[in-house]
Amino acid sequence: MDDLIKALTILRKYGNPHRPTHCEHDVMYICGIDYNNVSDVDKAELDKLGFVEDDLDGSGFMSYRFGSA
Repeated sequence: MDDLIKALTILRKYGNPHRPTHCEHDVMYICGIDYNNVSDVDKAELDKLGFVEDDLDGSGFMSYRFGSA
C-alpha cells in the first residue's frame, strides 16, 4: 500500500480531481491528470511504482499493479 500512497502523493501535485480513479478490467486509471503535464522525474518514479502512460488515450496514467482484482 505504501507504493500506492507514494504514487498518489506525486500525482496530487498535478491536480486534485473530484473523481480521481477508475478501475476496469483489472486496471486502475488515474483520471483528470494529464500525462504530458507531469515532469520526467515524476514519470520515472511513477513507473517504478507501477503507474505508466494510459495506453487507451495517451493522456493519463494507468496501473496493472493496483487494478480491481
